[in-house]
Amino acid sequence: MLNDFIIIMNCDNRRHMLDPVQLVSFLAVAQTRNFTEAGRRLGLRQSTVSQHISKLEDASGRRLFVRDTHSVALTADGEAMTGFAQSILEANARARDYFAGSQLRG
Repeated sequence: MLNDFIIIMNCDNRRHMLDPVQLVSFLAVAQTRNFTEAGRRLGLRQSTVSQHISKLEDASGRRLFVRDTHSVALTADGEAMTGFAQSILEANARARDYFAGSQLRG
């Protein structure tokens, strides 16, 4: 499951977690530039995707998208988060695959 590993950030002496589920929603919005379409791709409601983005923005302490009723665009911090999110999710998948396939060793 995506929730198996949660990355913890220390911002302003506060601990914040980057939830992989939120990162998946973030990347879907970043790719589609549309909350509704991202929700469709993920099998989620638009409101759920919006909540994920809001929580991720709160955890990072940064605004990741500039949005209005007609457009969605990544901020500079959103561009940076794209690379981090991809790396985090790839590392998560590698760890999950490793431990799912491992037997007792040693």
